[in-house]
Amino acid sequence: MIDNVGKDLKFPEGFLWGTATSAHQVEGNNHNDWAEWEKSERRINYLKSKGLNPENYISGIACDHYNHYEEDFDLAKAMNNNAHRFSIEWSRIEPEEGKFNRAEIEHYRKVICALKGRGIEPFVTLWHWTMPVWFVKKGGFEKRENIKYFIRFCERMAKEFSSEVKFWIVLNEPMVYAGMSYFRGDFPPQKKSFFASLWVVNNLARAHNLVFKVIHDIDKKAMVGITASANYFQGWMAPAMSWVWIFRFYNKIKNHQDFIGLNYYYRRLVKGFYFDIGENSRSDMNWEIYPKGIYYVLKNLSRYKKPLYIIENGLADAQDKYRAKFVIDHLKWIHKAISEGIDVRGYFHWSLLDNFEWAYGFWPRFGLVEIDYSAKGGSASGGKTLERKPRPSSWIYAEIAKANAIGKRL
Repeated sequence: MIDNVGKDLKFPEGFLWGTATSAHQVEGNNHNDWAEWEKSERRINYLKSKGLNPENYISGIACDHYNHYEEDFDLAKAMNNNAHRFSIEWSRIEPEEGKFNRAEIEHYRKVICALKGRGIEPFVTLWHWTMPVWFVKKGGFEKRENIKYFIRFCERMAKEFSSEVKFWIVLNEPMVYAGMSYFRGDFPPQKKSFFASLWVVNNLARAHNLVFKVIHDIDKKAMVGITASANYFQGWMAPAMSWVWIFRFYNKIKNHQDFIGLNYYYRRLVKGFYFDIGENSRSDMNWEIYPKGIYYVLKNLSRYKKPLYIIENGLADAQDKYRAKFVIDHLKWIHKAISEGIDVRGYFHWSLLDNFEWAYGFWPRFGLVEIDYSAKGGSASGGKTLERKPRPSSWIYAEIAKANAIGKRL
């Protein structure tokens, strides 16, 4: 039970309030392994077999954040955000092996400066699942000898931006990537191999540890970590599932992280040998809304004795029916964890904008800001209006961030 009824719940001084995005999901017009897979014959035929329109599952222009980042950061600032998490698209920086694109490096410099100019702390993700086509053709993270290419990219980014960037997220959800791409075979490259999934996990952990050292050689004051999916497991196999899904990877990098990043979305109930979902309200993606789970996850991750940042927390909710309560209820449990001495230093809502939700396409709406994807005729925006419209839940989040507290009336 949360003992805070009728009280203003103040967060620690310097607490970071932000939102999160990833390059492929919002920028538009990327050319990487995902972009190729979206248009592949295998993918198109699968979508058609399910009666789905392939156009809704091709990222294309996405939200055109690449050209609208100033406007989007104005919206983040209006929500009183003082931090923002985004990713640098490797395939833009190094479209051909060993050939770095100076214009794209300068683009991201402008993005970082746009954030800093608004008093928003950038959290930069170096790998959010997508990869250059040439890297994938070499075998991607399946092959240990390919790690050197990723390290080279990360080193270049750290050298370019170390004076502007303090927080580096080397990897996003490595276990999700390995599981969905190599164990289940749902995401590109769609390989079903238990052993390949193990190799990928080990290679990603090795890559992170090496990049950690590289960044600190460039900037000893840098804060370097990863963010991982940390759902709350409940049931007879919960300890085993938590180890496989969460702690196995964190243990591999425990001596090479300055902070712990976590992405929390829902609870997974383990019934028998199967997963189930609870009976609480559910998002548009049928994910159970279970705020208390984030409290347990934070308590579990506090074992590493590192600062904690919630890097992603949100839900698909096109009608904005649950989002404000979702934010408030999760923050109440986060506040409880803080009150018990757990060092939580920031909260980033997923997401700032409605975006391209990977294999699920454009239909899930995660944004505090709605994107209008309706057609308006031929234009540089791919024939879509792409009008930004803050949802009512964004006003609640803005109020919380401004006060650095959950007011008792909420």
